[in-house]
Amino acid sequence: METSTRTTVSHRTTHPKEPGVSTNNSTIAFIGLGIMGNPMSVNLQRAGFSVRGYNPPPARTQALVDAGGTAAESLADAVEGADIVCVMVPDSPDVQDVLLGDDGVFAHAAPGTLVIDFSTIRPDITADLAKSAEEKGFRLVDAPVSGGETGAKSAKLSIMVGGSEADFAQAQPVLNAVGATIVHVGGNGAGQTVKAANQLIVAGNIELLAEAVVFLQAHGVDLDAALDVLGGGLAGSAVLDQKRANVTSNTFDPGFRIDLHHKDMGIVTAAAREAGVAIPLGAVVAQLVGSARACGDGSLDHSALLRGVRRLSGQSADGQEASA
Repeated sequence: METSTRTTVSHRTTHPKEPGVSTNNSTIAFIGLGIMGNPMSVNLQRAGFSVRGYNPPPARTQALVDAGGTAAESLADAVEGADIVCVMVPDSPDVQDVLLGDDGVFAHAAPGTLVIDFSTIRPDITADLAKSAEEKGFRLVDAPVSGGETGAKSAKLSIMVGGSEADFAQAQPVLNAVGATIVHVGGNGAGQTVKAANQLIVAGNIELLAEAVVFLQAHGVDLDAALDVLGGGLAGSAVLDQKRANVTSNTFDPGFRIDLHHKDMGIVTAAAREAGVAIPLGAVVAQLVGSARACGDGSLDHSALLRGVRRLSGQSADGQEASA
C-alpha cells in the first residue's frame, strides 16, 4: 500500500470476540492490496472466506471484487465485525498507522479480534505492537511472507510466524489459504527476525546471480546453456529458478521492488548491529541495493541488481558496452 490508510469516520461500538479456531466461513478484513496483498486477498476469498478489502486507490480492490469479495470504503468499514484482520503494507510506520492510528484497527475492531500482519517490518516494532495489542484486548501474530508475486498468486508463499501457539492455531486456516510452507518460529517478533534473514539470503543470491550473468556474457558463453547446468548443481536455487527469465530477457517488471528490498536490508543490518553480530557480505549487498535505488532503479524488480553490476563493469545498465 503506497498511501496512508487514515480515515475520518467515527468510532464504533464493538463487542469482544472469543478466541477460537478460524474457519473458512470467517469474515476477513484485508488491509493493503498491493502487489502481494491483492492476490492473497483473492486466494482467501476463493478459499471460502468472506473478504472485505481496503486500500486506496479503489482500483486496487477490483480483483477481489471480481472474485466475490467486497471493497470497503474505509478501514473502519473493513474491520467492523471482522473475525480476523490481515495487514499487508510496506513498512513499519505504515503498520503502526494502520493498527494504532485514531481511525485504525484497534479503534474499530472488536476486542479479541486476531490481527495477522503479513508485512515485513522491524522485529522490535512488532514486539511493541504485540504488547499494545494485548493491552487493548487484541491478539497479534507477525506472519511475513516470502515467494514474491508468483508465490502470492499461486498461494505457495513461505510464511514465518511469530506469536503464541493459540493464536497461531487460529491463524492457520488463513495461512493455509495463501501459503505452502508455514512454520511457527517463536513468539512475537520471531517471524520478522526470520524474514530479515530470508531477505539477507535472497539479496545475496540475486547479487551473485547478477555477477555470474555478467561474467558469463563477458566470456561469450551461451547464457541459457550455462544457467541450465548451474541450475542442476549446487549453484541451483529458488532465486535462479524464479529470476532467470528476468536476467536473460532483461525485463524487470516488479514482483518485489528494489525500494522494498532496500528497506528490508536496512532492517537486517540494524538488527544485526543491535545483536552484536557481523554480516560483512550482507553489509556489502545492502550498499549495492542502495546504489541501485540511488541510480533510479527502485521501482524495478530486485533482479535489476543486474543493472548495477553492469554499471560497475563499464557497461550501460541495459547491457551494452559504455561508449569511450
